[in-house]
Amino acid sequence: MTLDAESFRVEAGMPDSATPFYPVRARHDPADDFICCDPAMVAVLQRARQAAESGASVLISGESGTGKEVIARHIHNASGRAKGPFIALNCAAIPDHLLESELFGHERGAFSGAIGRRIGKLEAADGGTILLDEISEMDLRLQAKLLRAVQEREVDRVGGQRPMKVDIRIIATTNKDLQSEVKKQTFREDLFFRLNVIPLHIPSLRHRPDDIPELARYFLRKYDSRSAPRFRSFSDASMIAMRAYHWPGNVRELENAVNRAIVLATENEIRGQCLDLFPPDGAGTRPVPAVAGQAVAAAGRPLWQIERDAIIDTLIMTGGNRTRAAEVLDISIRCLRNKLQLYASQGFTPPGPASRTD
Repeated sequence: MTLDAESFRVEAGMPDSATPFYPVRARHDPADDFICCDPAMVAVLQRARQAAESGASVLISGESGTGKEVIARHIHNASGRAKGPFIALNCAAIPDHLLESELFGHERGAFSGAIGRRIGKLEAADGGTILLDEISEMDLRLQAKLLRAVQEREVDRVGGQRPMKVDIRIIATTNKDLQSEVKKQTFREDLFFRLNVIPLHIPSLRHRPDDIPELARYFLRKYDSRSAPRFRSFSDASMIAMRAYHWPGNVRELENAVNRAIVLATENEIRGQCLDLFPPDGAGTRPVPAVAGQAVAAAGRPLWQIERDAIIDTLIMTGGNRTRAAEVLDISIRCLRNKLQLYASQGFTPPGPASRTD
C-alpha cells in the first residue's frame, strides 16, 4: 500500500500540520482512497491491515454510512487476494426466496423459472473475497446453509447433485448488535462465532471528530473538480458547524452535505449556511468539541469572557439564528437575549444578523 501524507497535503493545498494524517491508496484500486486522522479510526485501520494479512473471516459492525464497505474493500485490496474478485451482496436488498439462489446459484430446472444454470455469488468469488452486507437481515433457514459454506468452504447450488469446493474469504457487515440478535434468536450463534473471527467496529463520525475536516476537504475536491473548480476552502464558521453537528448519517451524510454546499454556494468560500445542517428541532447538534488550542486559550481568562466568546462563536456557527444558537448552548432563548443585551450595554456588538432584535 502507498502511504504518502505529504503529497496528499500538497495536492489538496493544505498547510503543514503536526496532526497525523493517513490517506491510504489501495494497491490495485486507485479510486479506493481511505482517509482518516482521528486516533479512533486510525486504530481501526491498523487492525484492518493486520486482518488483511490473514485469510480469517471478518465481521465489520457500525452505523449506516460509517464506511463498512470501504473498509471491506480496503482489506481485500491489501490482502493476497487483491487480484481475485471482490463480490458484494446486500442481504437486505434481496427477498428471502431469491437470496438463496443469488448466494449459492442454481441448476437448470431447480425451480419454476430456472431455465438455465446460474453461478451464485459465493462461487463467483472463488479466489477472492465475498462481502455479505447487512448479514443480520438473512433468514434463519438460509443462515444454516451459509454456516456449512463458511465451515467447509463448499457451495451447494439449488438443485445441485454435489457440493463444490470454493476458495473464498468472507467479510460480513452489520449495523445491528449481533450478540443481541443471537439472544433474541434471530441470528444463529454458531454462525456468529464463525464470522466473528476478527471483529472490527467502525466508530460513528461524531465519535471521530478529527476526521471531519479532512473528509470535508476531500469531498470538496472530489465534487468541485467535476467542473471548473470554484471553491478552495471552507469558512471558519462552516468548519465549526461541521464539527458541532451530530452527523446521524455519518460519512455518507457529510459527503451529501458538501455536495449540496457546492451547488448552493455563490462565493469562492463554502459558508455555514450552504451546508444546511441544523434541523428545526436542533436534534442534529452537539456541543463543539474542545481542542487543545481552545483549552489553552481558556486557561487564565475570566469566566465571563469565555462564556461571551462561546455565545458569539455559536451565533457565527448558526448563521446568526438565535433559536438554534440557544439550542446548541442548551440555554433558553430568553437567557440568550439577556446575555446579548448585556454585551450591547458593554459596547460589544455581536456580529452579523445575531445583533438584530428578534
